Amino acid sequence: MIRLIFVALFVVLFLIIGIPVLGIEWLIGKVRKKTMDYSSLRLVQWAFNMIIKLAGIELTVIGEENISEGPVLYIGNHRSFFDIVITYARCKNLTGYIAKKEMLSIPLLRTWMKRLYCLFLDRENPKEGLKTILQAIDYVKHGISICIFPEGTRNKGEELSLLPFHNGSFKIAEKTGCPIIPMSLNNTCDIFEGHFPFIKKTHVILEYGKPIYPKELDKDEKKRIGEYCSNIISETIHKNQALV
Repeated sequence: MIRLIFVALFVVLFLIIGIPVLGIEWLIGKVRKKTMDYSSLRLVQWAFNMIIKLAGIELTVIGEENISEGPVLYIGNHRSFFDIVITYARCKNLTGYIAKKEMLSIPLLRTWMKRLYCLFLDRENPKEGLKTILQAIDYVKHGISICIFPEGTRNKGEELSLLPFHNGSFKIAEKTGCPIIPMSLNNTCDIFEGHFPFIKKTHVILEYGKPIYPKELDKDEKKRIGEYCSNIISETIHKNQALV
């Protein structure tokens, strides 16, 4: 319970202290937008790295050299709130995450998310969902990476199971030509969700797979790109389970 208290207190303090910081960065952005963007990115990454330490997460990272310098589409399996904390803390460049629209109801957090190019998906409204994907495509064209969890929600099933990947998520790479970087996460559910409300010291494996370029796939693979990428992540998490 002590880890949960420390993490919760840190998050609340960061959001409160961050109020004037958001104002200062807004002023900076009026003169130098890129400076503001990267300042926001590094501040949030610092906060996420602190949360990782406070939660007692031991992180093993594999394949980080597979991430190219330009914008990419990150995709990953999703079993924990900590998936975002762990992966966002390691983004080299500006990256927006696609989150559920319910996140808009959280004051201050939504402000930081918007500042960091996050997008909010209405899963019940296909028309609005299409607008979100089109905005993500535009971000990638302007050099901003996008991260999405194609399962569409947190998977509460067995540890090594995956929910079906939604093919619509991959339009971002298909329409921009950016590489898809698979992110395979092992054991994140054991940090918190596996024994709510306690945060447990946990060893997590994060592996970045080799880039996938949709234009290089054959016709059948393109048609089933969600299944194709899901199989890669499934094989990786089964392989890495021995390292946990």
